[in-house]
Order: sequence, then structure tokens, then C-alpha cells
Amino acid sequence: DERSSPHWMYDVRDHLKPHVYGRSERAFAARDAARDATTTRQRELRAFLIASLGDLPPMDTALEPQIVGTVEGKGFRVEKVIFQSRPRHYVTANLYLPDGLDKPHGAVLFLSGHGSLAKAAPEYQIVCQYLVHAGLIVLAQDPIGQGERYSYYDPALKIATVADCCPDHNYAGAQCEPLGDNLARYFLHDSMRALDYLCSRPEIDPNRIGVTGASGGGTQSCLMMVADPRLAAAAPATFIMSRETYMHAGGVQDAEQIWPGFTGAGYDHEDLLLAIAPKPLRVLAVTSDYFPIEGTRRTVGRCKRLWDLCRRGEDIDLVEDMSIHSFTRPLARAAAEFFSRHLLGRRVNIDDTRIAPFEPEKLHCTQSGQVRGEMPGAAFVHEANVERLKQLKQQRAALPRAERQKRALSWLREQVFRGRKPCDLNPRFYHQTTADDLSVQMCLWWSQDGLFNHGYAFRHIHAGDRNLPVTLSIWDGGTSRLQPHSRWMRQTCYGGRLVLVQDVSGSGVLVPYSLRDDCPPEEFNGVIHKLADDLSWLGDNLAAMRVYDVLRALDMIEEFPGADATDIRVYAHGRQGIYGRLAAALDRRIRGVQVVDGIKSYGELVGARHHDTDDIKSLLLRGMLQYFDLPEIEGS
Repeated sequence: DERSSPHWMYDVRDHLKPHVYGRSERAFAARDAARDATTTRQRELRAFLIASLGDLPPMDTALEPQIVGTVEGKGFRVEKVIFQSRPRHYVTANLYLPDGLDKPHGAVLFLSGHGSLAKAAPEYQIVCQYLVHAGLIVLAQDPIGQGERYSYYDPALKIATVADCCPDHNYAGAQCEPLGDNLARYFLHDSMRALDYLCSRPEIDPNRIGVTGASGGGTQSCLMMVADPRLAAAAPATFIMSRETYMHAGGVQDAEQIWPGFTGAGYDHEDLLLAIAPKPLRVLAVTSDYFPIEGTRRTVGRCKRLWDLCRRGEDIDLVEDMSIHSFTRPLARAAAEFFSRHLLGRRVNIDDTRIAPFEPEKLHCTQSGQVRGEMPGAAFVHEANVERLKQLKQQRAALPRAERQKRALSWLREQVFRGRKPCDLNPRFYHQTTADDLSVQMCLWWSQDGLFNHGYAFRHIHAGDRNLPVTLSIWDGGTSRLQPHSRWMRQTCYGGRLVLVQDVSGSGVLVPYSLRDDCPPEEFNGVIHKLADDLSWLGDNLAAMRVYDVLRALDMIEEFPGADATDIRVYAHGRQGIYGRLAAALDRRIRGVQVVDGIKSYGELVGARHHDTDDIKSLLLRGMLQYFDLPEIEGS
């Protein structure tokens, strides 16, 4: 019977996405209007972005650079460099030096995009060689989780236990979130320390340093444009667009590319460009990118007015190549010409036949090809997270228990209720049937403006019309996962209780349509991951939204026929049971919680070297561990 599904009445699967998109579009429009009314607020953006990432680690660690080898090229040499950005955090890099240097020179920091080989990838070597043949000094470094810096490389096994690059970033990035941090704080810090290294070299003029990089390297370039005023010029590649066009394109990004609250505060890619104004800026793009070229053109076009106002209109432009996502040779040439003009004061004509990448292994700074393979005690983001976890636990423990509880509940309430638009529940009881000796009532209600929640209510057929105490059931998959819980439901109903199985936003029958046929909604890179990230851009959180859903379900129970709202308990099963557990800390209408196979503590999740990434994006409350961990709030 099609009426056993809510879809005959409402297309409930497509509610979460318009809700998130609509809020985002209002933020985009508001910031456009603000930008049109002013010039630039560079210091404000810098302060906001760094704070949103969890601030930066200290910059006072001695770099202790080592030159561990040299490779000779045609007209240049490459020094293999290892420096320390933070204690025991080693960065592997290649310094390209043109022949014939006789005075301090202009230089470019090259930041690699997402790829296993990072600085040694032929595509990126080609860019560096165009730059060095233009007469520029170039420092190309390996980002976290790439090149020679695999975070989860096991020296004994000689493999990475977590795949490099994007999986590495997202794995470590998820553990940053409960601490109130973002993986980008470490990417940005490494880049700023690389600039420190460049400034320390006698061959380099510290007033003439630029930055470039494509894709993930374009992300890092933009972070540097905002955060480090020492840059003299920039050429971000295959990244600049607009958040609005990319949101509708349906893609996801790595953990270091999601900047919490950035959209909610009204910022967009225009602000990234305006942060460096009116210094020389060349945006590099390809026409068939998954970063929409329409957004790139609009963003650069809108920003140009500020350079024009400063009478520097010739110092900003957009160079496009007809290609798919890559740092192509034409873009590499355009970058070299741009930096040569602005950092060296001369125009160049580079002979393409001189560009010949080395075998990647020749550029390795380590014998094994991995820092963790031969540098005892080398630290990565996981080790930094463990230290941060320890510090936060000590800070919480230093507070009196009553003050700690009050502070925790106040913070949690703020996260759960901020920005929600309450509305009438207007419940729809759309289908009733029986399953053996249980009656089943199906229902829809509004959780907040524009968002339905859904549930199945079970009771024993012999209960008649009596008002029954209610067990609100929160588990992974909601009403789409009834069978594994059928025995528990029968036992509970036989015991004289009504069981309401809730679908919170985006779960059960409310799961949004998939964005990709090859990626189920709740898997990493699926639609739930994408919408959780979109909420993070707004300064919101999917876990907090779902806790709010549970609180609204308590209101729904008060209107539910045959329910006794004076005795509500929660059955929290599995990882998504966390929503019911947090709701219980906020609302005394919940008289008790039964936890089965749930998360023990977020400290345990963050502290574990390996953790379960299944549907992780919907489970993380950013910054929670600054205020409480689960054992500290449950039963409060």
C-alpha cells in the first residue's frame, strides 16, 4: 500500500537539502549587499577565519632546517629540505634555485593539491620548473597526509593503515572537530612556517615572495592570502569560485577546506581575493572544472572594482585554460609570467623543451619515502589532537562540578536552539495498520520551519484506547531499520509501553536523494556528508539539529493520541542514539535513557589512533570537548 509511506503526501526526502540551501542563499545575498556597500575588511576576515579554525599553533618552534641532498637540473638545482613546523612535526620540501644567483631574489611558495605524490608529482614539478626557469626561487612542500608525510604510515608494515591524501585528511579532520579545531589550522601553520623558512634564506628577498597552488593547493594559497600579510603576490589555481555555485554543484571537499561559520558570517571567495588587495593577483582556472567556472568569473569580476579604485586594475586578472581540473602547462606558464613580472620586474619567454620532471623518487627527502618511516617520534595531527584533548580535559576538571555542569548545558542549549525557527507541529497521522499483535500508527510533524520529522508508533493491540507511557526510540536508520530491533520493540510493547521510532532530519524515510549513484547517502562523500558540511559553513551542525528534532518529538508526544506524556523514556541504540542522550540532558520530560551499543565518550573517539568513520559527519558536535564529554553530562 503506497499510503504506508509518507511520500504519497509529501516529498519528505527533499526537505533537508532546500532547508540548508535556502539558509545558505540568504547568507550569500546578504554578504553581496555588504560587499557592494564597502571596500574590504581584511583584518576582520583574518581574525574571523583564524578563530574559526581553532586559532593557530605557536609560531616559535625552531625550524631546524636540514638540507639532506641535492638534485641537479638544467639551469637550476633542487635542494631537499626538511624543517620542523611544530615540535616533532617535520615538513619535507624541495627548494628550486636557479643558476647564477648573485643577490636576494624573488621567490614563490608552491602548495601541492590533493595527490599522493604531492611535491614530486610530475604535474607539480612542471609548474615549479616553469617558475625556476623564469628566474624565481621556488619552495614546494608536502602537505599533511601526502608525499612523504602520510599520517598513518606504519613502518613495520610499510603501508599506510589509512589511505593517503583525502581519506587521511578527513580521518584526522573528524577528530579535530570535537576539540573545536579544524584541520586547516595545521595546513595553514605549515605554510606560514614555510614562509618563515624562505625568509631565512640569504638568497631570498623577504619582500618579494608569492604563493601559488592548484585545487587543495589553491585552498592553501587562499588561506595564506588571508592570514599572512608578508605575501607580495598570489596566483591561486583551480579553486576560486563562489560558495553558492559550488553548493549547487553537489560536491564535497576535504576537512581542511570546510571553514566553520564562513558562509554564516557572510564571507565567500570574493573575500579571499579582497584579502590580498591591491597586491598583484592572478586567478588561474580551467573551464571544465568541478569548481564552476561561472562562479570563478563572477567572483573575479566583482573583485576587480577594488583594484580599479586603487588604480591598480592591471594587477588583477583571470587566466583560463580549456581543460579539466589540473594545473595545466598553459596555467603554469601564466603563473611564471605573472610572478616574474611582479616579483622580478621582468618579462620572460620560457623554452618549453627545458621543462622535464624528474622521477618522483629523486626528490624524496627521506630514504624510506616517509617521515614516519625513519624519524623516531615524528608527530602528526593525531598526536596534536591527543595533546589538545589532554589539555581540555584538565581545563574542564579544574572547574567546580556545578559550574562545569551549568557551563556545559548552557553551551549545548545554545548549539541546539541557535537559528532554529519553531513552528506549529501540525501532525499528520497518515496510515494505521497492524503487524501481528502490534498496531502501527504512522505520522509526520514539523520539527522546524520547512523540515518534517517522521515516526512509527507501535503498541500492543490489547492495550485498547488507554494512554500508554512512551519510549522514544533513536537509532541508526530510524524507521528504515525496524527489523533488527523487532524483538526489543515487542518486549517493550508487551510491557505496556508505546514505542515511537523517530526519523530525525535526513534519516529513515527522510534520507535525501543521493547526489551520486555510486555513493550511498550516509557514506563518506555522500549527501549527508555534503549537507553536514554545508551546515558547518553556516556555523550550524547536523548533530545539533537532530538533537532539536528529538526535543520537538517530545512536543509531538504531548499531542499524540493514546500517549502518556508524563512518562517519556528514550531508547538510544547505536551511534545515532547520541541525539536522544543529549536531548535528555536538556529536557526533564525525558525520565530515563537506555543506552545500547552507543558512543562511550568523544574523548575516546578523538584519542584513538583508529576510529570508525561510518556516518561520522552527523555525529560530531564541534567544540563539545571544550565544555563536556558524554560521561560528564549524562545523568546531570
